[in-house]
Amino acid sequence: MDYPDIATPLRTQAIMNQYGINTKKSLGQNFLTDLNILKQIVQAGNVQASDNVIEIGPGIGALTEQLARAAKEVVAYEIDDRLIEVLAGTLAPYKNIKVINQDILKVDLKTAVTTEFSDSTAPLKLIANLPYYITTPILMQVLETGMPFEAIVVMMQKEVANRLAAKPGTKEYGSLSLAVQYRMQAHVAFNVDRTSFIPNPNVDSAIVVLEPREPLEVLPKNERQLFELFKIGFAMRRKTLWNNLTTAFGKTGTMQTKLLNALELVQIDPKIRAEKLTLEQFIALHNALSDEGVY
Repeated sequence: MDYPDIATPLRTQAIMNQYGINTKKSLGQNFLTDLNILKQIVQAGNVQASDNVIEIGPGIGALTEQLARAAKEVVAYEIDDRLIEVLAGTLAPYKNIKVINQDILKVDLKTAVTTEFSDSTAPLKLIANLPYYITTPILMQVLETGMPFEAIVVMMQKEVANRLAAKPGTKEYGSLSLAVQYRMQAHVAFNVDRTSFIPNPNVDSAIVVLEPREPLEVLPKNERQLFELFKIGFAMRRKTLWNNLTTAFGKTGTMQTKLLNALELVQIDPKIRAEKLTLEQFIALHNALSDEGVY
């Protein structure tokens, strides 16, 4: 049986009126009302009938509905208490959806996958329209779980999306690009105009697809220190790598010798800017700094 789509401007407004709800700016709520965009998101994740899907921030269920039609099971995490009743109503026709009223930042995803899905061995994907004010913390926490996501498809602010997928030497490339690309390969699938939402956000959006990357040939000696090095390298973007390193680690003669030795070992010019370095060069530099006792 076919059910009317949630994601039309008229039905979205009718649902909001029925339950007496308004979007909360504090939670970054904007309800997507373009059905074609929602279907493209599902396609970007190549969602199959054998897939388990985690969704973050289902809102009133517009994307959840499209995921349920394509996937095996959907587990959606919604932080807003007011929307639980709404979702129970809008998603009532679908028996393969579980909505959990919880802050995703407080969820142990590894445990959740084994307990919330009927078949925890099914291929796993994460698809979400992330709240823009907390996009990066959510995404980094998800990636740090090390869970075997076959794909992560997320809508976010267009500017942030471009940073995630940025290549060395571009103005968008930075510590966030490196932190994400250390674990996944990223590309922007398509942009989403602000007029596709109720209410219209102040920025345009984009869909980013993250997929497993090829294994790194050289691993860092310490992941936490590597991620700190990403931030150190871009602490003052217009400064040279040398300036940022000495600001972070110290300017004593002994420390400068250690830093120079490490840079020479991996053949990196101290006068270069961090935006020119590849992920592999950052890892090599981190390992050399570790060997020199800089940390």
